[in-house]
Amino acid sequence: MTMALMSIDLFKLSSLFGPIVIIVVSQAIFIVLFSIFIAFKVLGKNLDAAIIISGLIGHGLGATPNALANMTSVSQIYGYSEKAFLVVPLVAAFLLDVFTMPCIILFINLLA
Repeated sequence: MTMALMSIDLFKLSSLFGPIVIIVVSQAIFIVLFSIFIAFKVLGKNLDAAIIISGLIGHGLGATPNALANMTSVSQIYGYSEKAFLVVPLVAAFLLDVFTMPCIILFINLLA
């Protein structure tokens, strides 16, 4: 993967920079609004929910290491949550792969 990414000619992709920026900004806005107005309320509006939401934002904008870094930062300020540090890595690292692969295959077959 590293070799493939390093060999990409960015000048050929320059026409896609505008749409990519729009997609990334839209994703960031959506994940923050969804986290604040829906997920935080559903999870109970407490410390555990806040730390889980920080993990959700980190994972939504990156990957599991981003989620853990966000959760660690919030935990250093407001306190540690054992529930959050158990749930988020399990869901992000294991269950997400179990559920997303069939969905990806389904959409590839439907849209092909």
